Amino acid sequence: MTDPEILQAKILEHLSEVIDPETGVDVVRMRLIEDLTVDTSGYVTYKFRPSSPFCPLAMPLAIEIQKAVAEVEGVTGQDLQVVGFALSEELNVWLKQAMNGDTNV
Repeated sequence: MTDPEILQAKILEHLSEVIDPETGVDVVRMRLIEDLTVDTSGYVTYKFRPSSPFCPLAMPLAIEIQKAVAEVEGVTGQDLQVVGFALSEELNVWLKQAMNGDTNV
């Protein structure tokens, strides 16, 4: 069993190392991560809202965010949902496939 509050703090600390190349500011300070929750099994759900609906860096940033969360000890899985982006649906499908190891993405 994992303490969700401690794990959430570790995740946010790890995410603060993901820098938006356009601004030079981390995704936590830019408030691009929303509704981050962790359950007692270590499963994480959260949303990533790119800085604009047409952000050219949404996909690489989403991948970096997903990797950063996965690297935190105690995380057993994650559900990342991209919101507020013109191609959110497509990006969400691609990220879920990539997370599940589907190489045909």
